Amino acid sequence: MLIGIDVGGTFTDGVLFDKGAIIAAAKRPTNESNLKISLWEVLDELLKAANKEISRIVLSTTLITNMLATGRGERTALVLMSGHGLPPQSYDICSDVYFIQGSVDFRGNIIEAADKNEILNMVEQIKALGIKRVAIAGKFSNRNNSLEKQVQQAFAQKYPDILVIISSEISNKLNFPRRAATAYYTAMTIAEWKQFADEIDEAVKARNLTGEVHILKADGGTIPLEVSRNKPCETVFSGPAASTMGGLALTLDKLNSVVLDIGGTTSDISLLIGGQPLYASKGANIEGKYTQVNAFAVRSAALGGDSSIELRGTLPVLGTIRHGAAACFGGPTATVTDAFNFGLGLGIGQANLSQNKLEEISLTAGIGIDDLCSQVIDQVIRRLQENIEAMFKEWENEPAYKVWEVVNKKKFVLQRIIGIGAAAPPIVPLLAERMGVEYCLHTYSDVANALGASVVRPTLAVDVHVDTPNDFFTVDPGGYKGSLNKQRNFQLEDARQLARQYLKEIGQQREMEGYLDQSSFYMEEQFNVIRGWDRVGKLLDVGIEISPGFIAQFKGVSK
Repeated sequence: MLIGIDVGGTFTDGVLFDKGAIIAAAKRPTNESNLKISLWEVLDELLKAANKEISRIVLSTTLITNMLATGRGERTALVLMSGHGLPPQSYDICSDVYFIQGSVDFRGNIIEAADKNEILNMVEQIKALGIKRVAIAGKFSNRNNSLEKQVQQAFAQKYPDILVIISSEISNKLNFPRRAATAYYTAMTIAEWKQFADEIDEAVKARNLTGEVHILKADGGTIPLEVSRNKPCETVFSGPAASTMGGLALTLDKLNSVVLDIGGTTSDISLLIGGQPLYASKGANIEGKYTQVNAFAVRSAALGGDSSIELRGTLPVLGTIRHGAAACFGGPTATVTDAFNFGLGLGIGQANLSQNKLEEISLTAGIGIDDLCSQVIDQVIRRLQENIEAMFKEWENEPAYKVWEVVNKKKFVLQRIIGIGAAAPPIVPLLAERMGVEYCLHTYSDVANALGASVVRPTLAVDVHVDTPNDFFTVDPGGYKGSLNKQRNFQLEDARQLARQYLKEIGQQREMEGYLDQSSFYMEEQFNVIRGWDRVGKLLDVGIEISPGFIAQFKGVSK
C-alpha cells in the first residue's frame, strides 16, 4: 500500500493507493502556522483504512516555498569569489554579499590565491552583525573547491557558531550565479528543513511504520527523507510538481495538455507535451533568481477559489490576498467560490451564506447579484486564459518545446485542459469552452496532487566531468573528486562507465536499486585539449539519469 500526502496552501490532501485503486482519500484544512499538524491528521485518517503494511509514504510540502515567499528565512550572508569576468554588481542575489579575492579557472587551476587577512576580516564583519548563516561560492569551485574550503575553515576557527554551506557540496554543475543562489537558499532554509525532517521521522516511528519515506521534488520525482536533509531546495515547488504528475496520472495519454490546479489562493499551470512534462531549462526560479534545482516549467497565478471579491469604485474586482475561506464555509467575505456557488447553483456548503455576502457587495456596487456573479465568473475565466497564453510565450523558449515542434514537424497545438483541485469542476469546463479545447475532470481531480505524489518514482541525475591532462574527474551530486590514475587513452565510453558506476553507488545509497535499470544518458560531450600543435588530452562530460515517471506497478487509476 502507498500513501501520498500533498500540503497545499488551503487544504492538505492524502490518498491511500493499492493495486490500481484509491482505497481512501482525506482532505483537511492546512494549518499554515504548523504544517505537521495537517500532515498527521491526514496520515492518521488514511491509516484507519489500511489493511496491510504501508510500503512507501511520499510527502509534498510547502514548508520551504512558504518560508521563501513570506520572507521568514533567517538572515544569511553570501561570500563570493567571483574571479575574472562580470563585475560584482552583476551578482544581485541578496543584500549581505561579501566579495573576496581568490580565483579558479575552468580547468580547476588556482590563478589567484585567497587572502587570509581579507578572509579573517570578512568573518569578523559577519560575526559583528550577528548573522548566523553563510553560503560560500567560488567560480569554478565545482572543478576545485579548495578555496571554498579555506574560507569554510576560517569560519570554523573564528566563528564556530555559524552555519556554513559551500556551493560545491550543493551542486557540482557549471553556471556560477545559479550555483551561488542555490547555496544561499540552502543555507537560509536547511536548519528548518532538518527540524521538519526530524518531526516526520518521529511521527512515522510513533505510528510503527516501517516503509520508505520520500519527499516529492520540484522535478516530479522523489528523494528519500534522509537524503533530503541536506537538499531543502529540492522540495521547493513540490506542489506544482505534484499537480503536474497528478494530471498525468489521471490521463496517461499523449495529448498536449495544460494542467490547471486551482487551489484556494493560487492556480498553478504546467504543460504536458505529448504526455511528458515540460522542464524549466534554467532551473527553478526562486525570488527571481535561477537556481540549479531541476524543476518543471510552471506558473502560479494569484487567483483561486478563495480569492476575495472587492470593489474598485463600483466595479467588482478579484483580490490577490486570501482573507479566509469562502463565505459558504463560514468565511468573512464573498469569494470566487461564492460567485460560482450562487451564479451556477452549485450548492456548495451553505449557499445562503454565499448569497448574503454577495448581496452586500451588489448593494454597494448598485448592480444586481446575478450581474455581479456574471462579471466575477467572466473575470476568473479571462484571467486564467491570459495566464495560460502568457505561459505559452514563455514555454516557446524552452528547448523541449522547440524540439517537439521540430520532431513532429508541426506547430504545438493545445488539445486539452486537465482540471485539478476542488475548485476545478465549475471553472475548467467554462475555460475549455472559451479556449476551444477538450477538458478532463476526474472523480479524483480534487486529490490528484496526492495521487501523483503516491505513485511517482525516485529520480536521480549524475553528472561526471573528466579532465584527462590534469588526471581528475568530478561527480555531481556529492562534489566528489577523484583521480584517473593516469589512465592513458581515456575515451567517452570510459566516462560512460564511470557515470554508470556512480549512478549505481549513489542509487544504492538512496535505496533506488529497483530503478537503476531505467536509466539513460542525457548528455555526452568531449573536447580535445591542444597545446601548441599537439593534442594532450580531453575534457569529457557525461550525464546519466533516472528521469521522472511512475513506479512500475502503476498502470492508471480506476474512476
